[in-house]
Amino acid sequence: MITLGHYLALAAVLFCIAVAGIFINRKNVIVLLMCIELMLLSVNINFVAFSRFLGDPSGQVFVFFILTVAAAEAAIGLAILVTLFRSRRTINVAELDSLKG
Repeated sequence: MITLGHYLALAAVLFCIAVAGIFINRKNVIVLLMCIELMLLSVNINFVAFSRFLGDPSGQVFVFFILTVAAAEAAIGLAILVTLFRSRRTINVAELDSLKG
């Protein structure tokens, strides 16, 4: 039987992988966006696990709002990334730090 501890351990592992991905790879913007999405996924797992453990569906409802914001963030982030790539011809974070109009 899967307990609350299993869900929390899975969420902690996913969060640690995302933090490690952000610190290890600071050059590729796409990987940084994927790591942020992985962090949001681990938080969502925590919300669903506690919601089920406590018998209150409000945590699961809150996850839908987080997923909506994450989808909007991904769409806007990728649109900004495409625009930057068209103007700079790179997605290297070190070369995108000087954003002048």
